[in-house]
Amino acid sequence: MNFPNWNALADRALEGECLEREAARAVLHAPDDVLLDQLAAAYRVRRHYWGNRVRFHFLLNAQSGLCPEDCHYCSQSKISSAEIEKYPLMAKEKILSAAERAASLNAGTFCFVISGRSPNDSTLGKVVEAVREIKQTSDLKVCACLGLLSEEQTRQLADAGVDRVNHNLNTSEDYHPNICNTHTWRDRATTLKNVKAAGITTCSGGIIGMGESDDDIIDLALQLRELKVTSVPINFLIPIPGTPFARLNELNPRRCLRVLCLFRFLLPSQEIRIAGGREVHLRSLQPLGLYPANSIFVGDYLTTPGQAARRDLEMLQDAGFILEAPDGSPLDSKIPLNRLS
Repeated sequence: MNFPNWNALADRALEGECLEREAARAVLHAPDDVLLDQLAAAYRVRRHYWGNRVRFHFLLNAQSGLCPEDCHYCSQSKISSAEIEKYPLMAKEKILSAAERAASLNAGTFCFVISGRSPNDSTLGKVVEAVREIKQTSDLKVCACLGLLSEEQTRQLADAGVDRVNHNLNTSEDYHPNICNTHTWRDRATTLKNVKAAGITTCSGGIIGMGESDDDIIDLALQLRELKVTSVPINFLIPIPGTPFARLNELNPRRCLRVLCLFRFLLPSQEIRIAGGREVHLRSLQPLGLYPANSIFVGDYLTTPGQAARRDLEMLQDAGFILEAPDGSPLDSKIPLNRLS
């Protein structure tokens, strides 16, 4: 395989050009001895749009388990036997307390997640009520992840003040039947279109390491580009015991970094977030992930733990990155670490 000049790829990304599939494959197949060159080129693109700022997102699993869908990667699905907490929608007081915790960690976005196919009227009403109170009492951006959504449901969320809705495509359209059969890839894409029609910012990404091919990864990035998604979380599969993908183990830190570089080249201006699996798969190379990506989750994920917030801030400060406020401005890079646990 002929490998391109990485800086030339960065130039093309900055000019708004879309890479050909051969160049995209080369990013994923490049040898280890050019990885730092790839990262430097990806950082040129990231720096152009985001400077050296990093945004923290805080994730709340507000309703856990009890899901009728059969997503093979998920510990909350109906086909999972994973030992996780299962509970209905949290009381509003607990949700507001979690939002306060997010603000104390200097998170720019509070990500509110419920399990299930789609919220019923009662659940959506409680979500709307909680969001309105959060917006009245803090500067946090609110991102809601509620499953499949209709046009009417997205309008209600917009009226409540939801800033962003997350609904991941997860993988390419062609590979989707290998990871889920209770809904289609098109169902997910329709939800994103409903979100955009309601005037809410779209958040959608994928999960890497589910047995997909390089072309599936490339297709996912291209499909997100076509949909003009604003925020892109990249998850790396955690093979949770009790799920159908429990035995999958396809990733290493260098592979994960190449994937992040590819998404930066194909989605140059988007917010790219290193999401679930960051600590498990990037391990000691986590700081290098911030050269293509510009946001991370702080704290825990849905049913798996993350590293301590203190360590996340140390990682940023040690690498010379600056934490970003909800309005996009830089926060004091010398935030006392003793404020974080």
